[in-house]
Amino acid sequence: MIEAGRVTVDGVVVMEPGHRVDPGSSAVAVDGAVVGDRERRRTIMMYKPAGVLSAVSDPFGGKTVADLIRGSVRERLVPVGRLDKDSEGLLLMSNDGGFVLRMTHPRFGHEKTYVVRAAGRWSEEKLRVLRSPVTMPEDGYVTRPARVRVLAGPVANVTTLEFKLGEGRKRQIRRLCSAAHLVVLSLKRTAVGALELPPDMKPGEWRDVGEAEMAMAESAGRGR
Repeated sequence: MIEAGRVTVDGVVVMEPGHRVDPGSSAVAVDGAVVGDRERRRTIMMYKPAGVLSAVSDPFGGKTVADLIRGSVRERLVPVGRLDKDSEGLLLMSNDGGFVLRMTHPRFGHEKTYVVRAAGRWSEEKLRVLRSPVTMPEDGYVTRPARVRVLAGPVANVTTLEFKLGEGRKRQIRRLCSAAHLVVLSLKRTAVGALELPPDMKPGEWRDVGEAEMAMAESAGRGR
């Protein structure tokens, strides 16, 4: 089941049979069903601030997204996918294993949208680099091409870009920008599939996602 990609830990598909989990905080699901799930299903959307880890715990004592909802949410929610510690923006958290699987597995086709401010001399050639596949150094995986467009600039050598990723591998955008000789000044996720970050939501704030919103978000993917 693990090798077939049917098992997730905290919303992330694991392919390694020896992967270790914390039974007190890790949420393990098989085919989207959380093992031992007894809580009512709940999903929230959060504006994750930069500097906060997208995890339920940090062995080094850093602040996590679980800290931002502790005392306000009784259910054990886990991040739906990841958002780099240095990045900010929309992060979903849920204890609904089926929803987590459908929103994170690439076969369901939910794009993630990011707004990036990048510094460096700009040229149209850099768009070609940003739209190209990138090889991940950890495992040699070659990503799918990103959809990139210029939103504003360049002004004082700062260009605002929109990235749409079908996968969202770890630090993928930062590696693409580095390949294009651009320095990321800020990176903000504004949408996960059809769910968008509310324009009036401030860093650290969150709200519940309703059943109708969840159904709309799930149906917006490829549905396989």
